[in-house]
Amino acid sequence: MNRRTLLAAGLAVPIARAHAQGTWTPNRPIRFIVPFVAGGSTDVGARFIADHMSSTLGQPVIVENRGGSGGNIGGDIVAKAPPDGYTLLMGVTGLLSTNRHIYRQMPFDPDRDLAPVSMAYTADMAIVVTNKLNVTTLAEFVTLAKANPGKFSFGSSGHGASTHTAAELFRQQAGIDMVHVPYRGSGAAMNDLIAGNIEMMLVQIAGAAGSIRANQVRALAATGPRRHPLIPDVPTIAEAGYPQAEATSWGCVMVPAGTPTAVVQRLSQAVAAAVADPTVASRMSGAGVDGVASTPEELASFLRSESAKWGAVARQAGIRVE
Repeated sequence: MNRRTLLAAGLAVPIARAHAQGTWTPNRPIRFIVPFVAGGSTDVGARFIADHMSSTLGQPVIVENRGGSGGNIGGDIVAKAPPDGYTLLMGVTGLLSTNRHIYRQMPFDPDRDLAPVSMAYTADMAIVVTNKLNVTTLAEFVTLAKANPGKFSFGSSGHGASTHTAAELFRQQAGIDMVHVPYRGSGAAMNDLIAGNIEMMLVQIAGAAGSIRANQVRALAATGPRRHPLIPDVPTIAEAGYPQAEATSWGCVMVPAGTPTAVVQRLSQAVAAAVADPTVASRMSGAGVDGVASTPEELASFLRSESAKWGAVARQAGIRVE
């Protein structure tokens, strides 16, 4: 999906019959469900956007953290909420593109029960390794891993998280055999990587930049489409020889299916205005995420392609969650 911020004026569509006399205007506070605990990039991005949306819409947009089950708990709350525009979801890669392929039972169907509003942000990741390995390039790491099949471990922030599936994609493309070790968050995985208890992990660059600059771990590649400004000397995954392993985590705004078109369009406009605001953009960039908006139709197309991509990775890797 192209990174672009759409001006609110470019998002106008015919008004739904229930709102024939003008655009939707909320008259009470709006819940913004973040399906993870506070403090992560998903939560931070949602709060920056929510603050601006509150001003745009004239009502408080209140972030509510409802974590658990890989995001499914928060997603289910929104899926079962009234389709009136007063309950939003910050959807992410794992929740909307991967969970349906790895959970034996889902409490809701993302396609049937949720409707797209707008993209919100993207967050690039990096492949980082422990300093206990005598490697300085991705090619050297792959060579060493191939010489030790099944002996190296890679960490992630949890089963099916973007840090897990992106690492599986790289592992598949590189043809290396490694053991997955899931953690309760990237912070715990990073601590074990620094200690040398695992050999490799993929992590959002914003969360790892300090450890990389302090030489606590070594970054071998950024998995986004271009070099990241926080680690400009680190090559992209394509430059390192694995263009098919490119991966970026992302967040988007969703609402319950059946929400009137006029409501969806007004919310989409509000998200676009938020990420286009220079102050919001600067704050999001400082937190390691890049604000990006879309039309609901563009987001729907993007979600279909991402589900197909990560579903294939999950099936090949045999990822399942009971």
